[in-house]
Amino acid sequence: MKKLAVAMMLLMAQASYAQQCATSDSGCKERAVVADLGRILTPGGIQETYKTRIGGIDQWLNVRGQDQNNPIILFVHGGPASTAMPTLWQFQRPIEEYFTVVHWDQRGAGKTYRETDPASIAGTIHIDRYVDDAIEVAEYVRKRYHKDKVILLGHSWGTIVGMHAAIKRPDLFHAYVGVGQVINVRDNERILYDYAVKTAKEKGNDEAQKELASIAPYPGDQPITRERIIIARKWPQYYGGMTAYRDSSLYFFDGPLLSPEYDKADVKAIDEGNVYTLEKILPEFVAVDFKGVRTFPIPVVMFLGRHDYTTPAMPTVEWMGKVKAPYKRTVMFEHSAHMMPWEEPGKMLVSLLDYVRPLAVKTKR
Repeated sequence: MKKLAVAMMLLMAQASYAQQCATSDSGCKERAVVADLGRILTPGGIQETYKTRIGGIDQWLNVRGQDQNNPIILFVHGGPASTAMPTLWQFQRPIEEYFTVVHWDQRGAGKTYRETDPASIAGTIHIDRYVDDAIEVAEYVRKRYHKDKVILLGHSWGTIVGMHAAIKRPDLFHAYVGVGQVINVRDNERILYDYAVKTAKEKGNDEAQKELASIAPYPGDQPITRERIIIARKWPQYYGGMTAYRDSSLYFFDGPLLSPEYDKADVKAIDEGNVYTLEKILPEFVAVDFKGVRTFPIPVVMFLGRHDYTTPAMPTVEWMGKVKAPYKRTVMFEHSAHMMPWEEPGKMLVSLLDYVRPLAVKTKR
């Protein structure tokens, strides 16, 4: 009976994609191939994408893992509004053998952005609201999948939400993992800008030098506006500060086009949600500062990219040297910039197994 059920699930999924490809856009067959590769059919596995009520609105979750007995990672994506759900297929499959991974499209992001009239949530785009949402997601996941605690992992902007959530509700989490951690935004902006200026001069890039000079001194004492931050980040990312050794990150920005979870409207919503959210959250974002946090209530592990000039590693290294925590570990990804899970997926898996999974298993015992 179990084999029959699995076969029926497979046939239904294939039929669903066949129907979509008969009426949908180009690229559908390619998405079907990705979906087939990523299909989870192990007896104890889980694969589901659904919306649920979080923070008073419908928000989307994606849950994948080969064995539901494994620890859960709650992945808090970056941005703001740069959801990781549509590119998880690029790096996550090996992780799913040892963890159940929950992705969450935050308010104003991706599939969640499409669920609600943006005007109706305009007044809720605040860091505190995201933190409360993350806590609510953690509580929901813990209850639905019968876990005492989950592992909280934040990437980029998600580290701001994750750090606050871990401090506010440490009882929910085995550990906190910061991937491309933000400690102080203004420090980060100064470091990445100085790197861009130095590198542009070394490379003799007149265009970059002119653009960067137009916002000098940066960040300085002036407000960090959307226009200034776009220029400041354009050139360090061009010089490998987002993806090491690359002047672009096409794999990430166009990766959603091959996502089985996202249709064309979902993909379009990524950019729309990013613009919508950044405009509202920017004043709070640039004021973020965790340098005053000297004690951390749960184990903390930082995954840092040696070449990261989006959220530079050094402020986090310095913070980790001072903070007191039940357990702390810094892992440097030598061939990564800001996108460690995508750039060094092997090291990502090994580091999770070596430094994070034992914390969840030990707590469980």
